Amino acid sequence: MTATTDGSAGSSSPRVTSANKTSTPASAADSVPELDEMAARTAERATSYLLAAQHEDGWWKGALETNVTMDAEDLMLRQFLGIQDDRTLEAGARWIRSQQREDGTWATFYGGPGELSTTVEAYTALRLAGDQPDAPHMAKASAWVREQGGIAATRVFTRIWLALFGWWRWEDLPELPPELIYLPKWFPLNIYSFGQWARQTIVPLTVVGAHRPVRPAPFSLDELHTDPARPNPPRPTAPLTSWEGVFQRLDKALHAYRRVNLKPLRRTALNVCARWIIERQENDGCWGGIQPPAVYSLIALHLLGYDMQHPVMRAGLESLDRFAVWHEDGSRMIEACQSPVWDTCLAAIALADAGLPADHPALVKAAGWMLDEQIIRSGDWAVRRPQLPPGGWAFEFHNDNYPDIDDSAEVVLALRRIAHPDRARLRTAIERGTRWVLGMQSKNGAWGAFDVDNTSRLPNLLPFCDFGEVIDPPSADVTAHVVEMLAAVGLADDPRTRRGVEWLLSEQEANGSWFGRWGVNYVYGTGSVVPALVAAGIPASHPAIRQAVSWLESVQNADGGWGEDLRSYADTGWIARGTSTASQTAWALLALLAAGERDGKAVERGIRWLAQTQAPDGSWDEPYFTGTGFPWDFSINYHLYRMVFPVTALGRYLHGEPSLQAAAPLGKAA
Repeated sequence: MTATTDGSAGSSSPRVTSANKTSTPASAADSVPELDEMAARTAERATSYLLAAQHEDGWWKGALETNVTMDAEDLMLRQFLGIQDDRTLEAGARWIRSQQREDGTWATFYGGPGELSTTVEAYTALRLAGDQPDAPHMAKASAWVREQGGIAATRVFTRIWLALFGWWRWEDLPELPPELIYLPKWFPLNIYSFGQWARQTIVPLTVVGAHRPVRPAPFSLDELHTDPARPNPPRPTAPLTSWEGVFQRLDKALHAYRRVNLKPLRRTALNVCARWIIERQENDGCWGGIQPPAVYSLIALHLLGYDMQHPVMRAGLESLDRFAVWHEDGSRMIEACQSPVWDTCLAAIALADAGLPADHPALVKAAGWMLDEQIIRSGDWAVRRPQLPPGGWAFEFHNDNYPDIDDSAEVVLALRRIAHPDRARLRTAIERGTRWVLGMQSKNGAWGAFDVDNTSRLPNLLPFCDFGEVIDPPSADVTAHVVEMLAAVGLADDPRTRRGVEWLLSEQEANGSWFGRWGVNYVYGTGSVVPALVAAGIPASHPAIRQAVSWLESVQNADGGWGEDLRSYADTGWIARGTSTASQTAWALLALLAAGERDGKAVERGIRWLAQTQAPDGSWDEPYFTGTGFPWDFSINYHLYRMVFPVTALGRYLHGEPSLQAAAPLGKAA
């Protein structure tokens, strides 16, 4: 049989392992017929649901739900820019009210505890919408805020928003000057020391901090202070021998610099920042395809003199409007970003693994759309890899400056499953994407999400950076997806792949699991790594695989599913503990199936759980958040996860490993 990399292998092709040995799924005689029938019916209903959700242009996109800070900040942005309208204000407020917990607080994920900064921002937005402080739901919220230390105990970003309206003093915020833009890339704390999401946020915020604007608010927030007469009580300075103490003193020095900075240098720095921001605006008007850089970029450019009718500003505001999800009750939820590339490649993998022919029209249309989305120009990643040809994919509709490695690996895996009629174009895209991903390998042999060797811990220590992870070190889940992709294109034995495998083996936890950076949490990490290791040739009998299997079996819920609460990021007592969800159950099944446990009791119970919890329309109900933006600090409910991963797991249970032929190596890819 001829090996190819164009995805032309049909669904009838033999299964081929990384060792080039054919294998087939367990025969009916070796399985439980009743369970197989149950799995087949469940997969058929779910596949029909997923096919019906495809857009006519070929892509899939589920809602991306986060927390109400997105909605509160959208309303505060409109208030600051003077573009607030009653319909948007009331719709946003209605959504915020609907998410309030019984104790008066707002959480950052479904079923989670109240969170101070989120509650303060939600409360403030509702005040803008006209909710009075003595209303029962507002009084309950403000009392809780005071119990937690008031506004003074919130994160820096919350206090920045409050400073825009005079509810907090700019002098009491950490200083980050726009001259930061001048620091060379080899210098500590230059802008490329930060992860791409933080970098795009920090540059416009240096402009905002330099101007320190105040739009007087129509009311005070005294009820959110523990002592309105002393809203920011002094805090002791940490010892100079600690990193905290060093950076506290650095912040004092930067405040002093603000008073003596050279005005021409400051003006030039602001202009350089403006140019940096505008150069990174995407064709759809957004920045990085995510909400935070967009709102701060709009504020920064507005302060620099760009009026609301300027094309840059108009396009930016229109892009934010496209992040709005309007519900039937008239409420309006803001997505932090949109995930069409990610959703589409995962949906294509799921459908192919569930048995759709490689030339099925839905898959061919999806492949055509993904091919059009490949990015063939350089972005910020080229600062570290200037000689590397582009070829990755982003997460969003428009984000050419920041393709990400995770999406790129999964898109290649999807394209390898599809028989697109233009085989030459398909092969070129796969080779280009593989070359780019290989070139983004960090020096430790692993892969981060957006950048190479973005591992300096100094940015996390800045007083300014208390809003979540601000660097992008390699992670087990991204590295696993890359390793799986490299095996799929015939590079399992490439030295770079083997380095990735070695790194993954070294990162296994003592209990047999792997940490999940971009999904919750150890179930996600383990569900990503085990299939990748097996695809790369690690035998199912390897101690690392057996230990992972034992761990997954030990943490299976009594109902047969798997679940893990986001609190596992902050409290080890929550590891692999939580209500069973369809996505997390599927992740565990993917690992167990890859490890050869198809006929094991844990797999049987997991398949039964998926079948028994499926809704009549073929979907699964999953209000729980299983996606991760920043571990613990920012959580995501990808509404399509509840479909794509169960379909993939059911497909691999029914049909064995993916229908991929052993691919000819791509040669010197980077």
